Amino acid sequence: MRIIVLGAAAGGGLPQWNCGCGNCNAARAGRIPAMTQSSVAVSADGRDWAVLNASPDIRAQLAAVPALHPTGLRNMPLRSVLVTNGDIDHVAGLLTLRESQPFALFATPAIHAVLAGNPMLGALRGDLVERKPVALDQSVEIAPGLTATLFAVPGKVPLYQEGDVVETDLVGETTVGVELTANGRRALYIPGCAELPDWLKGRIAGADLLMFDGTLWEDDEMIRMGLGQKTGRRMGHMPVVETMAALQDVSVGRRVFVHMNNSNPLTDPGSAQTREAEASGWQVGRDGMEITL
Repeated sequence: MRIIVLGAAAGGGLPQWNCGCGNCNAARAGRIPAMTQSSVAVSADGRDWAVLNASPDIRAQLAAVPALHPTGLRNMPLRSVLVTNGDIDHVAGLLTLRESQPFALFATPAIHAVLAGNPMLGALRGDLVERKPVALDQSVEIAPGLTATLFAVPGKVPLYQEGDVVETDLVGETTVGVELTANGRRALYIPGCAELPDWLKGRIAGADLLMFDGTLWEDDEMIRMGLGQKTGRRMGHMPVVETMAALQDVSVGRRVFVHMNNSNPLTDPGSAQTREAEASGWQVGRDGMEITL
């Protein structure tokens, strides 16, 4: 299995267009690497690819990865797109993929319903982009030799669907992880997760690779930095420091944080927090990172 991190940042990317925090300014100045928004590409054969989450930056992401370039006049190695929730940073890139290009679009029925409710996404022609609803815990082939199984993880509905009462630990079709299998290897992609109950740890155990939600280092970091009024948990994300503790005794081949917010010190390769994560056996996802299992 071949996996390429197309974008390692959370919504807004790094630098975020309207943010003057230390990390964003350092990325603008080239002192730390910039990051595009959350997405990965996966292949079982190196020729046919599936993209997990279509970020708003997908045009630049595809252009930056030769394996995903056109192989002919209108021939693409992209076979499918799978989205793990309805968040804008995971679905807005679908509008970029409207250029009369055939591929399959996989999601749970609940997420497909959200997408169907946006008339702009009608630009993805139904005769070219086949909508494929996937039930939880049902295995589907998303590219030749590559199987995906969607499973519920604790989370919440997208911001634009929130009501007066917000549940941040919903377990259902609105926030899912992806179990990928190919050639005897197993990888898990969970870019959004609010908590790690024992049943989820059990699913993670034994995987060759875990790519997990690294949005915030600490739950209140955006509040402390003056960047927002919400904690990570209010946004449906478990803080990194708690994730590392919860998974320290769970057997996993490789552990990679993805979906980092611009406030997160993990975005700085030289930070003390990055060194702490690496000492705990974690890698920090970076745009262009390639993993072969």
